[in-house]
Amino acid sequence: MLAIYETVNRRLTRADEIVEGTWICLTAPSQEEIREVAATLDIEPADVQAALDPEESARISLEDGYTVIIVDIPLKVDGAAEGVYTTIPLGILLTQTTITTVCSVDTPVLSDFASCRVRGFSTKKKMRFVYQILYRTATIYQTNLRIIDKRRTEIEERIGQHTEDVDLIDLHELESTLVYFATSLRANGVVLDRLTRYKRLEQYPEDTELLGDVIVENQQAIEMTSIYRDIINGTRELMSSVIDNRLNNVMKYLTSITIVMAI
Repeated sequence: MLAIYETVNRRLTRADEIVEGTWICLTAPSQEEIREVAATLDIEPADVQAALDPEESARISLEDGYTVIIVDIPLKVDGAAEGVYTTIPLGILLTQTTITTVCSVDTPVLSDFASCRVRGFSTKKKMRFVYQILYRTATIYQTNLRIIDKRRTEIEERIGQHTEDVDLIDLHELESTLVYFATSLRANGVVLDRLTRYKRLEQYPEDTELLGDVIVENQQAIEMTSIYRDIINGTRELMSSVIDNRLNNVMKYLTSITIVMAI
């Protein structure tokens, strides 16, 4: 889907065509839409399509006349239990006059901007818009991490009562999610570090300050991920010990019955 937005008198409106100061939002675009946007903006179709590849890694590259930024964003796994996520690429392409976002799904990272739920947002302030997207990404990671920890707490509370094999499976899924998060957040951190050093990207003092906030939030998400991974490892070890202890008690009971019957 192709949607074009423009900020007019501090209000976000839908536009009919790509002009200076517009935001081109591509969500699971068709090949025709990709070719149309690439031809209009004079950029390579492959760069537009890069974010649609789930294996694409986070990166930033300066091309001839435009900049490509790809970061990883969290996505809830359809049909999975609460707290199970994966990560997918989000592409941001900057030209001299426009900003284009490309994603394979309709993500909350961008839908909040389209719904005007982000303060101080303008399609004409491209770098600030980019940093706001990255800031929103980092905060969503943190929100999802808290959901993961809440889910772990619920499993931990059942350890002394009705621990089942499914709880071990749920813990494994949560741990896998944290592995995805850790990898993606570190890759996003590399992109943020490069953004601080690229002089080609026009930045204003307030934009630089916002980038600093993004780096702090991303680093905090990395630390939260590391802490929650350690806690889940401890919970899994505790659960395994409890299951083993219960098995030992059952074996002792059966052994006692066997001895009595033998006598």
